[in-house]
Amino acid sequence: MKITDLLSKDAIKLNGIANSKQDAINKLVDLMAKNGNLTDKEKYTQVVLKREEEGSTGIGEGIAIPHGKTDAVSKPGLSAMVINDGVEFDSLDGQPAKLLFLIAAPNTKDNVHLDVLSRLSTLLMDTEFRKSLMEAKTPEEFLRYIDIAENAKLSQTKKNDEYEILAITSCPTGIAHTYMAAEALEKMGEQLGHKVKVETHGSSGVKNKFTKEEIKNAKAVIIAADTKIDLSRFDGKKLIKAKVADGINRPQELIERVLSSDAKIYHSSNKSQNSDSDEKEGFGTKIYKHLMNGVTHMLPFVVGGGILIAIAFLLDDYSIDPSNFGMNTPIAAFFKTIGGIAFDFMLCILSGYIAMSIADRPGLAVGFVGGAVAKAGTTFASLSNPDVTLVSSGFLGALIAGFIGGYVVLLLRKVFSFLPKSLESVKPILIYPVGGILLIGLIMLAINPVVGAINTALNNFLSSMSEVNKVILGAILAGMMSVDLGGPVNKAAYTFGTGMLAEGHYEIMAAVMIGGMVAPLSIALLATFFPKKLPKKERQAGLLNYVMGLSFISEGAIPFASADPIRVLPSCIVGSAVSGALSMAFNCTLMAPHGGIFVLPLIGNWFWYVVALVIGSVIAMGIMAALKKNVWEK
Repeated sequence: MKITDLLSKDAIKLNGIANSKQDAINKLVDLMAKNGNLTDKEKYTQVVLKREEEGSTGIGEGIAIPHGKTDAVSKPGLSAMVINDGVEFDSLDGQPAKLLFLIAAPNTKDNVHLDVLSRLSTLLMDTEFRKSLMEAKTPEEFLRYIDIAENAKLSQTKKNDEYEILAITSCPTGIAHTYMAAEALEKMGEQLGHKVKVETHGSSGVKNKFTKEEIKNAKAVIIAADTKIDLSRFDGKKLIKAKVADGINRPQELIERVLSSDAKIYHSSNKSQNSDSDEKEGFGTKIYKHLMNGVTHMLPFVVGGGILIAIAFLLDDYSIDPSNFGMNTPIAAFFKTIGGIAFDFMLCILSGYIAMSIADRPGLAVGFVGGAVAKAGTTFASLSNPDVTLVSSGFLGALIAGFIGGYVVLLLRKVFSFLPKSLESVKPILIYPVGGILLIGLIMLAINPVVGAINTALNNFLSSMSEVNKVILGAILAGMMSVDLGGPVNKAAYTFGTGMLAEGHYEIMAAVMIGGMVAPLSIALLATFFPKKLPKKERQAGLLNYVMGLSFISEGAIPFASADPIRVLPSCIVGSAVSGALSMAFNCTLMAPHGGIFVLPLIGNWFWYVVALVIGSVIAMGIMAALKKNVWEK
């Protein structure tokens, strides 16, 4: 917001006369009242005078900027007065005030008066600018001088590329939340008068990366992420952490927090004094972020490998050798082999990047090895007796290996902290990998029999489930996808579905994906067939959810759920549960953990999958239409 947005020509008095400080304030208040900014002139005047009792707003150089924040102000505004002879204002330099500005701010959280006060103070330090205002012949000329000076200042800031706030956004999948949060923070920064640059850590990599100069010039940093972010480059900066959803839903709150005096200075743990003064994360939040870091890095291997394997089945001839389906023809064998190699990496990648999230780079190798041992199912018994059958601990074992591996490295750091600084470089290249891999190997050999038995029992249970139980499981997992639309519950269901791909339970992933598609599609259908149920802006945005839903981006429904959670979320949960149940009942399968409509040819029983999707989406739309009132805007 610019200064000239708050100051009108009717609120400017040139060649004014005032007998005292209070007289000057009263006249400035009268100008403010003429502009319609006040609901209670007397109350506002008392607030301004009370502020003067705390300390004069006469800042010197002939300038005074009295101000007040109260619910007696209906909208923020400015009034100005030029007193050529000056008026005694108890100024800091003892000189009379000749150029006076009054700021009125409503009693809200945005602190607009402080922003304007800061900008005015900066501009008024320029002698030539003050002189031009004092010599202005008309209010229009007075406003023009302010506009020229303010535009020049903003242009200079833009030219120097100095951002007041830097922000990083990142969600586990790096598709929707990441960019929605970035847009929300940038737009809110613009509204509040703060220049914000957002670096996105999405599925396609880091975009809009900060330069060293930008970091140096920034006042504060916002981390709105559900994944592990390297913060070492922000040492010495005011920094706050939040969930990526907060970046979408509460951008103003984050900006105000990071600029307030409550925001703490971040100190990197790489420094001699390890005092990470950022707000502490809960244990559950840390575990979630570590897990999501593993899942995020695992997804490309699962998506790429799964789709290639599915293509192999499409291209193969089942009649040649049913037991070798997927490898009967050279072209099918090619896709199956390459896809299988990519797919086989998933457990190692998962455990490796969980460990890396916990212990940084030294944890990566330890986690990789732990995941590999879990996948192989090696035990102490199998080492001494080759006839012992190896039982992979699978996805569950890889999860455990990742967390154990990360904390093993942290333990080694503490154990060897006594070593002199001269040996510091030896730790990451010798002590951590050797000690960490040895320990994770011993631990996994010991727990593999137990975890492998649990994994086998889980697979047997899923394989032996009755049709009714499968339908119930599909309903539960699909319903979870719409509970928080990309939040922890959604990600729990998605992670389970992805993990089951490694075990060959492709029908579970199909139910999970269909559950995530229903919410945005039901919103799009509502905007199409029941437009009266949505405000104009939401109707227009709702139609975009056809693309979001068909692409399996459930986050497209977030704005609508945030605006009306009581009606939208239950409707979507019911619709998703119905679609998931039907997907299971129709024995639909999916080998890729993402893709939506783009992987439709690879879905087993795809026609009935589409039928299940349509039914669930229509049901969700119908419930919403019944619950919502008409809000037609003419």
